[in-house]
Amino acid sequence: MKNIRFRVALVASAVILSAIAFFVYPINLGLDLQGGSRLVLEARDTPDVKVDNDAVEGVLAVIRNRVDSLGVAEPIISRKGPRQIVVELPGVQDPERALKLIGDTARLEFVEAEWAPAEVSSLNAEQLAVLAGPNARIDKLIQYDAKGKVVSERPIILKTVALTGADLKMASPGQNQYSEGVVNIEFTTEGAEKFKAATTRSVGRPLAIILDGKIISAPNVNEPIAGGRAQISGRFSVQELRDLVIQLKAGALPVPVEIVSNKVVGPTLGKDSIEKSKLAGMIGFAAVCLFMVGMYRLPGAMASVGLLLYTFIFFSVLKAMGATLTLPGIAGFILTIGIAVDANVIIFERIKEERQMGLSLKAAIDAGFDKAFWTIVDANVSTLIATVVLFWFGTGTIRGFAVTLSTGILVSMFTAITVTRLLLTAVTRYSKAANSIAVK
Repeated sequence: MKNIRFRVALVASAVILSAIAFFVYPINLGLDLQGGSRLVLEARDTPDVKVDNDAVEGVLAVIRNRVDSLGVAEPIISRKGPRQIVVELPGVQDPERALKLIGDTARLEFVEAEWAPAEVSSLNAEQLAVLAGPNARIDKLIQYDAKGKVVSERPIILKTVALTGADLKMASPGQNQYSEGVVNIEFTTEGAEKFKAATTRSVGRPLAIILDGKIISAPNVNEPIAGGRAQISGRFSVQELRDLVIQLKAGALPVPVEIVSNKVVGPTLGKDSIEKSKLAGMIGFAAVCLFMVGMYRLPGAMASVGLLLYTFIFFSVLKAMGATLTLPGIAGFILTIGIAVDANVIIFERIKEERQMGLSLKAAIDAGFDKAFWTIVDANVSTLIATVVLFWFGTGTIRGFAVTLSTGILVSMFTAITVTRLLLTAVTRYSKAANSIAVK
């Protein structure tokens, strides 16, 4: 009697917790079900840095930080081979923004500079080196109006790189005294010292701020700036300002990346996949229930009720875990329907054997469940080991399949061993229908 009460409490608790999770947590759909963008990036060598495992891992970390700041629900970021990285962004229908945000190197430099005289264009490299130093080069500060039209171009001599994005501690959006969007930045302790030294040397001259090789501003330095704080301005739109902050906070890519594949999965294709998966799931569920009822009659009906409860608990657990449901994940769920009922088949066959040995129905049910328990555990543990290997070495949708399959196995063991046993025990004790149990 105590065992029955314990099982009732256990099943009731599982149902209540599942109901809470099912109605409180949303379900995350993968790229193949809700649409979005899929990018394949490939790291490229530079004269200074050759692509190796550390460089690719660095790119992976920076991209992950950028995507996390983008606010995409359940993105998939994984390596593909020695140089490539796959980025899947469910729900992102603006691939151009995703490309710019993820693929830009975001190398920030503060360069000591000076305004170029009018005749600078006539100087050769040797003359420029004598005038401004061996690392000097000529560039232009181009200013635009609100409509993006060029309003001025001013030549500038870029000399020595004083700081880079690696010296940043913090970046945040803000406004200047003219209500224009700016990026407020704060340097590390070492960076603050470098910035103070650079502004001390540059009093009366500009300090150029360069992002990915493009001069975005070149303010004149009026006095040394201590405290390690500064602003970056450049007529940014709200979106550009937000993306620049994301890139600066995430850091620069250690090596440049090239987009080798850019695909957009439309929501229509995802909706079609969901509908077909629902149909396949319902057909599979119905076929399994018909088989169980046809083979085992009342116990088969009890197993079907347990299977229905299994489906409810399964999706509740996925929601509570925050897992992303993908098309391979749905395939894993449909596969676990067969696994869920397989345990019941083992149990019912054991009950048949116990009945043939002359045990009463109640004793046969208890013995059948007890003796089938370790067989079920052994069979499912071997499959769980396979799912762990898939999750550990797999990427993307393979991991999604492993998560749903392992979740389904664990939930199916609970419903088969606990729920079905509770239902059969209740029927044999309190219903005359026990006489129709076809496990004799």
